[in-house]
Amino acid sequence: MVKHIVLFKFNDFSSEVEKKEKLNEIKDALLNLLDKVEALNSIEIGINENPNEQFDLSLTSTHDSMDKLKEYATHPDHVQVSKDLIRPILASRSCVDYSL
Repeated sequence: MVKHIVLFKFNDFSSEVEKKEKLNEIKDALLNLLDKVEALNSIEIGINENPNEQFDLSLTSTHDSMDKLKEYATHPDHVQVSKDLIRPILASRSCVDYSL
């Protein structure tokens, strides 16, 4: 079993309302991948509530193997969410993958 943890920092938004709406849109789109991507065992998305921290959103998912993680990462539905919702506003990203 592999755990995949990603932290996202997004570009500044024009308002807190816009930021909250966009983060919730990303959260919903990522959570919907659970029903579409067989290589995805579980997924949890967290929106940061601590203004003293630099990252805006976290993703934690589990996969049966590193090959299944790669399958998830390259799945067309995952690629679409990344391309349409995440990449256009992404400032930085950090990731760690480890075996359970």
